[in-house]
Amino acid sequence: MMKKTVLAMLAGVTLMGAAGVQAAENITLGRTILLEDGNHGAKIPLIVCRKTDAIKIRAERDLKLRKAVFTFQNGETRTINFYRDVKKGDSTDWRKFAYRRCVKNIEVFGEAKDGTAGLKVLGRKKD
Repeated sequence: MMKKTVLAMLAGVTLMGAAGVQAAENITLGRTILLEDGNHGAKIPLIVCRKTDAIKIRAERDLKLRKAVFTFQNGETRTINFYRDVKKGDSTDWRKFAYRRCVKNIEVFGEAKDGTAGLKVLGRKKD
């Protein structure tokens, strides 16, 4: 009886977790760190192609964001210019692609305000 109760509780928790993942509006495409010297882009190679129709960038520390270059599965690239300061915890607005694209590689250009600054690139999940 005790085993069945524990198994039922675990199944319920697993289902709640799966429902929470499906309800999420966005997915993390990748994370990287920008350095104070922003002459080189910070690369985020994706092991698996991630499909999205829009992106936004969330700062984990204050940074100056210049642009992001996205490489798609078919080899095409798209450069999205930002040229703005992004405060810790803030994010850019959603920037749309023409249609759902399969992102294979991301390169982010910018500078950290104080040494290094982490950032997260988010993609919009299709419902």
